[in-house]
Amino acid sequence: MKKTLIIGAGGVASVAAHKCCQNYEVFADIMIASRTKSKCDGIKAAIEKRMGKNLKTAISTASVNADNVAELVNLINSYKPDIVMNLALPYQDLTIMEACLQTGVPYLDTANYEPLDTAKFEYKWQWAFDDRYKQAGNTAILGSGFDPGVTSVWTAYAQKHHFSEIHYIDILDCNGGDHGYPFATNFSPEINIREVAANGRYYENGKWIETKPMEIKRERNFKHVGQKDMYLMYHEELESMAKHIPHLKRARFFMTFGQSYLTHLKCLENVGMTSIEPIKFNGVDIVPIQFLAKVLPDPASLGPRTKGKTHIGVLFQGLGKDGKPKKYYIYNVCDHEECYKEVGSQAISYTTGVPAMIGAMMNLKGIWNKPGVWNMEQLDPDAFMEGLNKWGLPWVEDFEPELVD
Repeated sequence: MKKTLIIGAGGVASVAAHKCCQNYEVFADIMIASRTKSKCDGIKAAIEKRMGKNLKTAISTASVNADNVAELVNLINSYKPDIVMNLALPYQDLTIMEACLQTGVPYLDTANYEPLDTAKFEYKWQWAFDDRYKQAGNTAILGSGFDPGVTSVWTAYAQKHHFSEIHYIDILDCNGGDHGYPFATNFSPEINIREVAANGRYYENGKWIETKPMEIKRERNFKHVGQKDMYLMYHEELESMAKHIPHLKRARFFMTFGQSYLTHLKCLENVGMTSIEPIKFNGVDIVPIQFLAKVLPDPASLGPRTKGKTHIGVLFQGLGKDGKPKKYYIYNVCDHEECYKEVGSQAISYTTGVPAMIGAMMNLKGIWNKPGVWNMEQLDPDAFMEGLNKWGLPWVEDFEPELVD
């Protein structure tokens, strides 16, 4: 009987737990653990109510401080899971990786480590575990969300089945949903705002080129969503793709934003509310962006309000298997309201939580189970691609796509 420890109790953890219970033949027993046990109990109660007599997975909950390696080790040794799914904040990646290493349990996350004191999005801290994981015969799978995650698997799939050389990669992330608030974020406000407020960066001809936030804008008509403005940003999968995809000449990441979101964000930046530098307030040190995250709507509460669709895809150019120039686009469209009907979540959490479950399934089935620290584009994509179609994120291929200039 396979046991899975889910660390985290936000929107992504809720989706992943729901999907684990749907996939009960693989996930027979799960534990949901977080600093606030009542949130874990709430996820358990929601699953029990939604699935009723169809629930066959045993669910337990626990409290754990994911910043504390000793607490994590004690919980892991007590529960004895076959894999740990880190669906907490990316600040906790290193402590959870260390606890998994000490206990010999495979590790999986959805986003790379970020230090609390600086907005740096790099894999170097997690890649540094590679030798120790190899020596221990243990597995760590990094970035099993959508972007990174599905986008990385699609890249491996394109490399395996369509291209002899991939030269250009454009990742396009479009959210056409409307939650009705003047300003809110669809996942952790702190993480979302740090990403958007950071300088843009893309890889070209062996170098990293930095841009100002929102400096590069393009327009695109996204199928099932419509015409949207999209802006070049830095995203962590660009770093791993630049390292792992041979012949790559350029890799970029674009995300759509509405004007209302950008206007609110600029105002918050101008008054210092997006700062990560501590300030004194009534004699107490507070971090403005963390305070802001507390007053903004909880992303987990957006599900019943959000209407519309997401469209996320990856556009490739290079040489096909026949050596001739080729372009190829693969994408998924996800409906916010359908996600809420199924698991009580909006599509942003859904598109991250489902791949987290599939990635864990790949490890538990022994398909992705080799010693070391791995990004998803390094792993064989075929079974994961089948899982996307089966578990709620079907993909579509376009062999004559519109390119991004």
